[in-house]
Amino acid sequence: MASYQSLTFELTEGVLTLTLLGPGKGNAMGPEFWDELPRAVDEINTMANVRCILLRGSGNHFSYGLDLNTMLPKLKTILGGAISAESRLELMNMIRQMQSGFQKLYESPKPVIAAVHGWCIGGGLNLISAADIRLCSSNANFSLREAKLGIIPDLGGLQWLPKIIGESYTRELAFTAKDFDAAFAEKIRLVNHVYASPDELFDKATEMARQIADLPQTTIQGIKQVLNYSAGKSVEDGLQYVAVWNSSQLQFQESTENLDDTLEKRKAEFDKKISRGY
Repeated sequence: MASYQSLTFELTEGVLTLTLLGPGKGNAMGPEFWDELPRAVDEINTMANVRCILLRGSGNHFSYGLDLNTMLPKLKTILGGAISAESRLELMNMIRQMQSGFQKLYESPKPVIAAVHGWCIGGGLNLISAADIRLCSSNANFSLREAKLGIIPDLGGLQWLPKIIGESYTRELAFTAKDFDAAFAEKIRLVNHVYASPDELFDKATEMARQIADLPQTTIQGIKQVLNYSAGKSVEDGLQYVAVWNSSQLQFQESTENLDDTLEKRKAEFDKKISRGY
């Protein structure tokens, strides 16, 4: 893979661990990150040997979110002069560029697991909302903090979080900009599981990623495609889409072999029970 300043990559047994580096404190997201993430995801999407993405932070935290120290000068340059259509268009283009990496991750055919330890603030929470599965350690803390900065969360959180935790909890987090812990994150179903320590978190996240990576890649990617398409659509639209998908994409030989393997395992288990007198 190409060399990046804000990200590192480690590929093992089909699982690509994508680690945030910052370079701002607490893996804060500065210019390098916003430039590199879209390119990195594009590169990952072309890699057939990547079957699942595990997203995590380096050091003691997932991410402090937007790196204000490096991003404020650019914002001041854009907005410091007279208000003009050109400056507003430049700001909109900047926001759209920042959104693109998260959107590409959400749309990636590869399943994405986010493993959160320490703080996950603002842009960090927006980022994990683009993942398919979220896990955390008991020391994790979260905040959709943009309102305290006078900013509307604009990186996808307001679009994805309602589908994950519901409209009411999303509004509570966005309106209050409050901090909340792992227990509350599990209660509102932001995360699927909470683990005692970061080490256990990363072990369990890797184990889950490998379970996914061991399954037929075309099937897993098809599941993600169908789920993403069906979000916000009627049940009938979703049923029609998955019917078209399977009828056009189903690999007969691969599926037959998997069904045969399953039937053989069931027969062996049944024979074992009979021999034991069950």
